[in-house]
Amino acid sequence: MKPASLARLALGIALVAGLALAFANREQFSQEALQAWLTSAGWWAPVLFIAIYAAGTVLFLPGSVLTLTAGALFGILPGALYSLAGATLGAVLAFLVARHLAGEWVARKAGGHLKQLIEGVEAEGWRFVAFVRLVPLFPFNVVNYALGLTRIPLAAYALASAVCMLPGALAYAWLGHAGRAALAGDANAIRNGLLALAVAAALMFLPRLVRQFKAGLMITPEMLRALQAAGGIAVIDVREAKDFDGETGHVPGAINLPLGELRARIDELGSWRKDGIVLICRTQVRSGQAARLLAKHGFSGLRVVRGGILAWRELGYPTAGATTPATPIAENALGHHHA
Repeated sequence: MKPASLARLALGIALVAGLALAFANREQFSQEALQAWLTSAGWWAPVLFIAIYAAGTVLFLPGSVLTLTAGALFGILPGALYSLAGATLGAVLAFLVARHLAGEWVARKAGGHLKQLIEGVEAEGWRFVAFVRLVPLFPFNVVNYALGLTRIPLAAYALASAVCMLPGALAYAWLGHAGRAALAGDANAIRNGLLALAVAAALMFLPRLVRQFKAGLMITPEMLRALQAAGGIAVIDVREAKDFDGETGHVPGAINLPLGELRARIDELGSWRKDGIVLICRTQVRSGQAARLLAKHGFSGLRVVRGGILAWRELGYPTAGATTPATPIAENALGHHHA
């Protein structure tokens, strides 16, 4: 067996053993136990904490417990910085483990929807990393490994992760600090705790609020391909029927709903009111207008394809033409029906 293969085998065995050990001792992973370990470490406590955080990230241990502990023991700003250092180091380690353990295999075997998804992620680069760090809908530990399977540059991944994880680290460290102060009888602790919860809630819902105020998040054609691969979206082409089936064609599986008819037929999109609609036109003018109209009627999570069908065609992506029947809204073929 080649040395590289032996190294990957050893890494895989070590990772499985570490995961098994972490799972077997998960009940001992608590804020009280961490505080006891770190208090006894003296001056080495910050270094030990960063090492524990990094290892915990690789082994799928909950980072929120660690960040709360950091705020309680080290204070708000030091605790946030130590947590950020540990989380970033752990994210990089998990990224590298995935890249070197399975990256080559995925590159050889990836095809179909998986290939489209990876291409879309790589096209967005650091912007995709920033998105998944800011939006708390994606499991942090899982994302670290998943991104290691792409060809996103390590430096861009690490920098975007560190910058975009800082607000959350501050909020959780603040909450942990306030909790310890409350136990110590600080009269201002409850107020500080409520402020910390408000900051954490704001960070959690900020992306959705931004989408509501900015009708139509711009995405690239590559990202549309990735969304199609993941499924569960409706691609709405707002051009007239003659353009939809004209020389430029349309995105396969797209629904033709002309901008002039959109207001009268808006109820047909009711099941997609909260998320899942991607709007496209020849460029991006009419799709932007459609996004603003839908936003006024309570739709959220709207996406507009930057450059429209022209940008799609420039990348050589397939199109459907007049010979391909349009997909009815009620029988959308791009994924599961959005409840």
